[in-house]
Amino acid sequence: MAKQPQPQQDENPKRDPEPGSNTIKDPADWTTGEERMTGAQASYLKTLSEEAGEAFDPELTKAEASRRIDALQEKTGRGR
Repeated sequence: MAKQPQPQQDENPKRDPEPGSNTIKDPADWTTGEERMTGAQASYLKTLSEEAGEAFDPELTKAEASRRIDALQEKTGRGR
């Protein structure tokens, strides 16, 4: 049996290693995205907001909090 060529690794670390799985989804596609953010999201977002010198909004939804976390990680350098 011939050896199958291995797919090349993607340089993008946010790419789902298992494209058929649901481990990584865009927050816009979350079925619970409109619910209030979780306690863990709130805690981390508050920390990031303080580090970035920006206001913390406790009323964000799960999806909004996820996008805000991504943005603040970029700003603070924690997203590397």
